[in-house]
Amino acid sequence: MAGEATGGGQGLTLLGLWASPFVIRARIALNLKGLTYVYTEESLYDKSELLLNSNPVLKKVPVLIHDGKPVCESQIIVQYIDEAFPSGGGAPILPSDPYDRAVARFWASYVEDKLYSTWVPVFRGRTAEERVEAATQVFAVLETLEQAFKECSKGKTFFGGDTVGLVDVVLGGHLGWLYATEAICGVKVVDAAKTPLLVAWAERFCALDAVKGLIPDVERLVEYNKARRAGLGLPLLLPYMELQQ
Repeated sequence: MAGEATGGGQGLTLLGLWASPFVIRARIALNLKGLTYVYTEESLYDKSELLLNSNPVLKKVPVLIHDGKPVCESQIIVQYIDEAFPSGGGAPILPSDPYDRAVARFWASYVEDKLYSTWVPVFRGRTAEERVEAATQVFAVLETLEQAFKECSKGKTFFGGDTVGLVDVVLGGHLGWLYATEAICGVKVVDAAKTPLLVAWAERFCALDAVKGLIPDVERLVEYNKARRAGLGLPLLLPYMELQQ
């Protein structure tokens, strides 16, 4: 698919896929910095030569190409953007204090290691029960992140305090799929009654100019999930709650 210019030209191209939370976080970081870049939508089934040549080891998106040099893996890309463009239009994504930076990296790694891996069976589970169990475990991870927000934000707006930080960007990329979980398997994981701080944070995050238009609609993600399950030979399951009626 042809590239789409956004923002305004520091020799930046991002190879991505609209539904990927990892691509979304890279796009948010670029937008936060006010950077101009070309976004190229990749095909899930017919990967471009540019992608294969830019990421020959993993052969997956996102890949940021800066002046012809590829940077791979979303968290590395986000931190690269922050370091390569310190005088960009936005505030630093990583804090200047070494300890605060270490804490931010810890929670970003927690999102990567715990949230995503726990959520994958919601997408790919072979039974409704398997998907519900995964969603229940996702909620437990979000409860931990509720406490993390309380500690990291110190009563302010974002995980990063007054401005968006690394944890905001890393977790924020997953919001579309977290919102879609209820439609996919009948379990509400973004619940204001149980994680009010996270829900309020998510609303503020999605309202940011740098984020608007990047978090996919639930309906579109549900249709994407159905298509991917069909492509993977997985059964097309109704939400668990619907099966119980």
